[in-house]
Amino acid sequence: MKILIIGGTRFVGRHLVNAARARGHEVTLFNRGQSNPNLFGQVEKIRGDRERDLDQLTGTWDAVIDTCGYFPRIVRMSAEALRDKVERYVFISSISVYSDFSKIGINESDPVGKIEDESVEDVGGGAYGPLKALCEKTVQDVFGIDSLIIRPGLIVGPHDPTDRFTYWPVRVARGGDVLAPEKTETPIQIVDVRDLSDFIIELIQQNVSGVFNATGPDHELTLGALLDTCKLVSASDAKFKWASVEFLEKNKVAAWSDMPVWVPDNREDAGFARVDISKAVNAGLKFTPLEQTARDTIQWASERPENHEWKAGLSAEREAELLRLMSEE
Repeated sequence: MKILIIGGTRFVGRHLVNAARARGHEVTLFNRGQSNPNLFGQVEKIRGDRERDLDQLTGTWDAVIDTCGYFPRIVRMSAEALRDKVERYVFISSISVYSDFSKIGINESDPVGKIEDESVEDVGGGAYGPLKALCEKTVQDVFGIDSLIIRPGLIVGPHDPTDRFTYWPVRVARGGDVLAPEKTETPIQIVDVRDLSDFIIELIQQNVSGVFNATGPDHELTLGALLDTCKLVSASDAKFKWASVEFLEKNKVAAWSDMPVWVPDNREDAGFARVDISKAVNAGLKFTPLEQTARDTIQWASERPENHEWKAGLSAEREAELLRLMSEE
């Protein structure tokens, strides 16, 4: 098959390229050449901006995978430009599209969020999810049954630029007292980027359409199990110090950013880490063992520069301060 990828040289995109090429598919990348431009020397590249240079897409493909669509206006430009050039439009969305995370077992038919000004092009202020939902609708309007919408949860693994998972394996490997949020039983959901990529390529091969929640694993995973796994694979002496939600709020420690992966397990967000993925599992989504994901993430992170600026998690100084405050309570 011939697959066009919009993006293709960063996190999800580069793993999609690997997954497609491993199956013998012909890949073309369309991007501006600003991120990892020398990656994939044997892959055809079309340089251009998706707002201005869509006329450069003169070929035909069996599928296009849109890895970086955030605003419906721009997604519509791509979809309409490719309507007669690709058989299937695959859009990478997010579980953030859902409007109500108080429900446990959110499935693909549940309502998505709405935004008053649908023309806004700023993902801040709670607009990210509703804008992704509008992008989905745009793709479906143009491609109809020939559209495939993937709604991942937190994507993890090597080459993640957000550090939203990487913080934990690396921090636990460093050992000592580790500040951890809420309680060991707090549920989490994650998906290894390689499993996600394999799943998407498999769906394309099978000519599948529709909408799929894509996170994991296929059993309940807890934050405690994640941290214990990181400790096991790194053979560290980490000791986890569990801070209450009240302590973290009082000291302005933010969920998801300062404490990655974690969202408080309260009534309002009870369904955030309990999304129904049965449709994807039945369609072939498989899961790398957590030990392997953690081990590979630690290995990849060790290859980054020592002065890497972390995008998520606590600095060593801030964590030490918080641990001291906890001990004084």
